[in-house]
Amino acid sequence: MQEIGIEEGFLVLKTQNESNDIQHISKQIDSNYIQFHFCLKGRAIFHYNQGNYAIDIKEDEALLLYNPQRDLPINLEVNSKTWILSIVIPIKKFHALFSDEADYIHFLDQENIDKKYYGTMQINPAMSVVLSQMLNFNMHSAIERLYLKGKIYELLALYFNKPEDTDFEQCPFLADEDNVRRIRKAKDIVLSRMSEPPSLQELADEIGLNLKRLKEGFKQVYGDSVYSFLFDYKMDYARKLLEAGTMNVNEVGLKVGYSTSSHFIAAFKKKYGTTPKKYTMALT
Repeated sequence: MQEIGIEEGFLVLKTQNESNDIQHISKQIDSNYIQFHFCLKGRAIFHYNQGNYAIDIKEDEALLLYNPQRDLPINLEVNSKTWILSIVIPIKKFHALFSDEADYIHFLDQENIDKKYYGTMQINPAMSVVLSQMLNFNMHSAIERLYLKGKIYELLALYFNKPEDTDFEQCPFLADEDNVRRIRKAKDIVLSRMSEPPSLQELADEIGLNLKRLKEGFKQVYGDSVYSFLFDYKMDYARKLLEAGTMNVNEVGLKVGYSTSSHFIAAFKKKYGTTPKKYTMALT
């Protein structure tokens, strides 16, 4: 595990197990800290309370741990071919960052501030980009901490960002578990067929919702339209393929549904501000 100090008590922990064996990592963390753990690939298990309690984290999942009443030391079992990036931040520092948004982040409000909070969520494509940048960057050592600090703030903003209209108590559609299940099915369908996605009407018919409910429900659950969400996913998937280095630009473009390389290059540049070729050159 690589440990990078950003400020006093403010840490970034990088765990990359490329071996074929399970690794065990431990670090003492007391009750004055909030922990964010992001699994970029593979799988790991956090063990707590002398091994009596375990939390599983899988690829593209994030875990938030906060318990002001007891220490939460990291005892991590890291599977083979697993990457974990963790952020450990003092509670006081975190409160200072979000002091004006305490009511927006519910575990910071006055009612919950002294209560433990464990939460998991899916890593969205925007977060995945920032995490990849934090793991793979080529900066002078003098500005490394400044770069990472900026990326941490960006990552936390994305982590806590949610559409203003996503309120399960006020939205009957989202309060219905069957509706949410159908919307999640819609997401799975478009991602599994990203090279040839169905039309919105075809998608609505397949999940059993009308077109209006599909559009509104998808925006409420995922914070974006169907095709905008798919575009971000495709670009993130393409970026990972380029980083792997096993395909050329044309092959990656075809893989994510672009029949011509020029269309793929234009889409990639729209998303990342650079061409696929320049992006891969910057990795070396």
